[in-house]
Amino acid sequence: MSEERVLIVGLGNPGTQYQQTRHNAGFIALDYFAAKNGLEIRTEKMQGHFCSARLSGKKVLLLKPMTYMNRSGDCVISFTRYFDLDLDNLLVLHDDLDLDSGRIKMVSGGGAGGHNGIRSLVNQLGTSDFARLKIGIGHPRNQEETAAMPVERFVLSGFMAEEWDLFQRNLDLIAQGVSLFIEKGISSAMNSINSGKTSAL
Repeated sequence: MSEERVLIVGLGNPGTQYQQTRHNAGFIALDYFAAKNGLEIRTEKMQGHFCSARLSGKKVLLLKPMTYMNRSGDCVISFTRYFDLDLDNLLVLHDDLDLDSGRIKMVSGGGAGGHNGIRSLVNQLGTSDFARLKIGIGHPRNQEETAAMPVERFVLSGFMAEEWDLFQRNLDLIAQGVSLFIEKGISSAMNSINSGKTSAL
Protein backbone atom coordinates (compact mmCIF):
# COMPACT_ATOMS: atom_id res chain seq x y z
CA MET A 1 0.00 0.00 0.00
CA SER A 2 1.40 3.43 -0.99
CA GLU A 3 1.68 6.01 1.76
CA GLU A 4 -0.95 8.72 2.03
CA ARG A 5 0.09 12.07 0.53
CA VAL A 6 -1.15 15.48 1.59
CA LEU A 7 -0.59 18.72 -0.34
CA ILE A 8 -0.68 22.07 1.48
CA VAL A 9 -0.59 25.06 -0.89
CA GLY A 10 0.01 28.68 0.10
CA LEU A 11 -1.05 31.26 -2.49
CA GLY A 12 0.83 34.44 -3.26
CA ASN A 13 3.04 36.26 -5.75
CA PRO A 14 6.80 35.76 -6.11
CA GLY A 15 9.17 38.70 -5.79
CA THR A 16 10.41 40.88 -2.96
CA GLN A 17 7.95 43.66 -3.83
CA TYR A 18 5.05 41.39 -2.84
CA GLN A 19 6.54 39.75 0.26
CA GLN A 20 4.41 41.39 2.96
CA THR A 21 1.34 42.31 0.93
CA ARG A 22 -2.16 41.17 1.83
CA HIS A 23 -2.34 38.89 -1.23
CA ASN A 24 0.70 36.98 0.06
CA ALA A 25 -0.93 35.91 3.31
CA GLY A 26 -0.94 32.30 2.08
CA PHE A 27 2.80 32.34 1.36
CA ILE A 28 3.56 33.88 4.76
CA ALA A 29 1.36 31.41 6.66
CA LEU A 30 2.84 28.40 4.85
CA ASP A 31 6.40 29.57 5.51
CA TYR A 32 5.49 29.94 9.19
CA PHE A 33 4.08 26.40 9.32
CA ALA A 34 7.20 25.07 7.59
CA ALA A 35 9.52 26.84 10.04
CA LYS A 36 7.57 25.48 13.03
CA ASN A 37 8.28 22.00 11.68
CA GLY A 38 11.94 22.66 10.94
CA LEU A 39 11.36 22.87 7.18
CA GLU A 40 12.25 25.35 4.45
CA ILE A 41 10.33 25.70 1.19
CA ARG A 42 13.02 26.19 -1.42
CA THR A 43 13.24 23.21 -3.81
CA GLU A 44 12.22 24.28 -7.32
CA LYS A 45 9.95 21.99 -9.33
CA MET A 46 7.16 22.44 -11.89
CA GLN A 47 6.90 26.23 -11.53
CA GLY A 48 6.77 26.07 -7.74
CA HIS A 49 8.89 26.06 -4.59
CA PHE A 50 8.20 23.10 -2.32
CA CYS A 51 9.47 20.82 0.39
CA SER A 52 8.32 17.46 1.71
CA ALA A 53 8.36 15.73 5.08
CA ARG A 54 6.66 12.98 7.03
CA LEU A 55 4.14 14.48 9.44
CA SER A 56 1.49 12.52 11.37
CA GLY A 57 2.55 9.39 9.49
CA LYS A 58 1.90 10.91 6.05
CA LYS A 59 4.02 12.33 3.26
CA VAL A 60 3.27 16.06 3.31
CA LEU A 61 4.17 18.43 0.49
CA LEU A 62 4.27 22.18 1.14
CA LEU A 63 3.96 24.18 -2.08
CA LYS A 64 4.20 27.85 -3.09
CA PRO A 65 3.31 28.35 -6.77
CA MET A 66 5.74 30.73 -8.49
CA THR A 67 3.43 31.39 -11.45
CA TYR A 68 1.89 34.58 -10.01
CA MET A 69 -1.53 34.44 -8.43
CA ASN A 70 -3.66 34.36 -11.60
CA ARG A 71 -1.97 31.16 -12.80
CA SER A 72 -1.61 29.30 -9.49
CA GLY A 73 -3.62 26.39 -10.86
CA ASP A 74 -0.98 25.63 -13.51
CA CYS A 75 1.52 24.71 -10.80
CA VAL A 76 -0.94 22.95 -8.50
CA ILE A 77 -2.40 20.69 -11.22
CA SER A 78 1.15 19.62 -12.16
CA PHE A 79 1.86 18.60 -8.56
CA THR A 80 -1.43 16.75 -8.09
CA ARG A 81 -0.79 14.73 -11.25
CA TYR A 82 2.90 14.06 -10.67
CA PHE A 83 2.40 12.88 -7.09
CA ASP A 84 -0.99 11.23 -7.83
CA LEU A 85 -2.69 13.25 -5.10
CA ASP A 86 -6.28 12.79 -3.98
CA LEU A 87 -7.99 16.20 -3.91
CA ASP A 88 -9.49 15.27 -0.51
CA ASN A 89 -5.90 15.70 0.71
CA LEU A 90 -5.45 19.21 -0.72
CA LEU A 91 -5.59 22.29 1.53
CA VAL A 92 -5.12 25.81 0.12
CA LEU A 93 -4.16 28.78 2.33
CA HIS A 94 -5.21 32.17 0.94
CA ASP A 95 -6.26 35.73 1.76
CA ASP A 96 -9.97 36.54 1.85
CA LEU A 97 -11.61 39.96 1.38
CA ASP A 98 -14.93 38.85 2.87
CA LEU A 99 -13.41 38.04 6.28
CA ASP A 100 -12.38 40.82 8.63
CA SER A 101 -8.70 41.18 9.49
CA GLY A 102 -7.81 38.86 12.33
CA ARG A 103 -10.34 36.18 11.35
CA ILE A 104 -9.57 32.81 9.83
CA LYS A 105 -11.97 30.19 8.57
CA MET A 106 -11.62 26.65 7.24
CA VAL A 107 -14.05 25.52 4.56
CA SER A 108 -14.61 22.44 2.45
CA GLY A 109 -15.12 23.64 -1.12
CA GLY A 110 -17.16 26.58 -2.37
CA GLY A 111 -16.81 29.24 -5.04
CA ALA A 112 -13.81 31.43 -5.85
CA GLY A 113 -15.38 34.51 -4.22
CA GLY A 114 -13.55 36.80 -6.63
CA HIS A 115 -10.13 35.37 -5.70
CA ASN A 116 -8.11 34.93 -8.87
CA GLY A 117 -5.83 32.29 -7.38
CA ILE A 118 -8.73 30.11 -6.28
CA ARG A 119 -10.43 30.67 -9.65
CA SER A 120 -7.28 29.41 -11.39
CA LEU A 121 -7.22 26.29 -9.20
CA VAL A 122 -10.90 25.56 -9.85
CA ASN A 123 -10.37 25.95 -13.60
CA GLN A 124 -7.33 23.69 -13.71
CA LEU A 125 -8.54 21.04 -11.25
CA GLY A 126 -12.01 20.96 -12.82
CA THR A 127 -13.67 21.16 -9.41
CA SER A 128 -14.18 23.49 -6.47
CA ASP A 129 -14.29 20.59 -4.03
CA PHE A 130 -11.07 21.14 -2.14
CA ALA A 131 -10.39 22.47 1.35
CA ARG A 132 -9.32 26.05 2.01
CA LEU A 133 -8.03 27.94 5.01
CA LYS A 134 -9.16 31.54 4.52
CA ILE A 135 -7.15 34.34 6.10
CA GLY A 136 -9.20 37.49 6.57
CA ILE A 137 -7.75 40.72 5.21
CA GLY A 138 -10.97 42.76 5.28
CA HIS A 139 -12.36 44.81 2.39
CA PRO A 140 -11.02 48.27 1.53
CA ARG A 141 -14.51 49.79 1.72
CA ASN A 142 -14.73 48.83 5.41
CA GLN A 143 -11.80 51.02 6.47
CA GLU A 144 -11.60 54.79 6.25
CA GLU A 145 -7.95 54.74 5.18
CA THR A 146 -8.60 52.46 2.21
CA ALA A 147 -12.24 53.17 1.29
CA ALA A 148 -11.36 54.78 -2.04
CA MET A 149 -8.72 52.19 -2.96
CA PRO A 150 -9.50 49.74 -5.80
CA VAL A 151 -9.54 46.11 -4.64
CA GLU A 152 -6.69 45.19 -7.00
CA ARG A 153 -4.44 47.79 -5.38
CA PHE A 154 -5.61 46.96 -1.86
CA VAL A 155 -4.65 43.28 -2.03
CA LEU A 156 -1.24 44.12 -3.50
CA SER A 157 -0.54 46.70 -0.78
CA GLY A 158 1.24 46.03 2.49
CA PHE A 159 -0.61 45.32 5.72
CA MET A 160 -1.26 48.29 7.98
CA ALA A 161 0.39 47.95 11.40
CA GLU A 162 -2.76 46.81 13.22
CA GLU A 163 -3.64 44.31 10.47
CA TRP A 164 -0.12 42.89 10.50
CA ASP A 165 -0.24 42.47 14.26
CA LEU A 166 -3.56 40.59 14.06
CA PHE A 167 -2.21 38.36 11.30
CA GLN A 168 0.99 37.60 13.23
CA ARG A 169 -0.99 36.69 16.34
CA ASN A 170 -3.07 34.25 14.30
CA LEU A 171 -0.17 32.38 12.71
CA ASP A 172 -0.07 29.77 15.46
CA LEU A 173 -3.80 29.16 15.07
CA ILE A 174 -3.38 28.82 11.29
CA ALA A 175 -0.56 26.32 11.88
CA GLN A 176 -2.85 24.36 14.22
CA GLY A 177 -5.47 24.25 11.47
CA VAL A 178 -2.95 22.89 8.98
CA SER A 179 -1.74 20.26 11.46
CA LEU A 180 -5.31 19.15 12.19
CA PHE A 181 -6.05 18.87 8.48
CA ILE A 182 -2.98 16.69 7.96
CA GLU A 183 -3.72 14.48 10.95
CA LYS A 184 -7.52 14.21 10.92
CA GLY A 185 -8.91 15.81 7.74
CA ILE A 186 -11.03 18.84 6.97
CA SER A 187 -14.08 18.05 9.13
CA SER A 188 -12.08 17.84 12.33
CA ALA A 189 -10.04 20.94 11.41
CA MET A 190 -13.21 22.93 10.65
CA ASN A 191 -14.88 21.88 13.90
CA SER A 192 -11.90 22.98 15.95
CA ILE A 193 -10.77 26.13 14.15
CA ASN A 194 -14.20 27.56 13.24
CA SER A 195 -15.73 26.95 16.67
CA GLY A 196 -13.65 29.68 18.25
CA LYS A 197 -12.71 27.31 21.06
CA THR A 198 -9.12 27.14 19.90
CA SER A 199 -7.07 30.30 20.04
CA ALA A 200 -3.43 31.24 19.70
CA LEU A 201 -3.97 34.66 21.29
